[in-house]
Amino acid sequence: MRHIPNLICVARILLVWPIVHALYAANYDAAIVLFFIASASDGLDGYLAKRFSWTSTLGKYLDPLADKVLLIAVFVSCAWLGLVPRWLAATAVARDVMIGLGAVVFTLWFGPLRGRPTVLSKVNTAVQLSYLLFVMLYQAFGIPSQEILSALAIIALLTTLLSGVDYVMVFTRRAWALPAPSA
Repeated sequence: MRHIPNLICVARILLVWPIVHALYAANYDAAIVLFFIASASDGLDGYLAKRFSWTSTLGKYLDPLADKVLLIAVFVSCAWLGLVPRWLAATAVARDVMIGLGAVVFTLWFGPLRGRPTVLSKVNTAVQLSYLLFVMLYQAFGIPSQEILSALAIIALLTTLLSGVDYVMVFTRRAWALPAPSA
């Protein structure tokens, strides 16, 4: 039972290809359903892991990886198809790459990176997932309006930038707080 959150993360990763395929086929109904399931699974795996103490070392890596694979693939696909602004997709991808590289550098230079996603990062993920879902809803049903989508794009940009800066500050504070290496 304790592996259920990890299995949910793997399922989220496996849903990426069908979502992307549905987007390229302009089958937005299917893309909406699959993307909604993948988005909801993000909250479900975290809830189960915390509620039942089903956390694991694998899960600490798998959950953020599943989020990044889903968001990067859908942002890049939607930008390629002209459904989202390229500047927003580039910013979202750059943030995730920066966080990933920052985590690798921190681990190599300073040791294991302990910690959890910041509140701002969780808000950003929710905003990005919501924005992409609304983009698909617009393609399928014409709702919400283009003006609302544009406003949501700006909100997604702001949370992405703020979250990226927040992670740089968190990594920097943690590195400075570590004891100096002995000579």
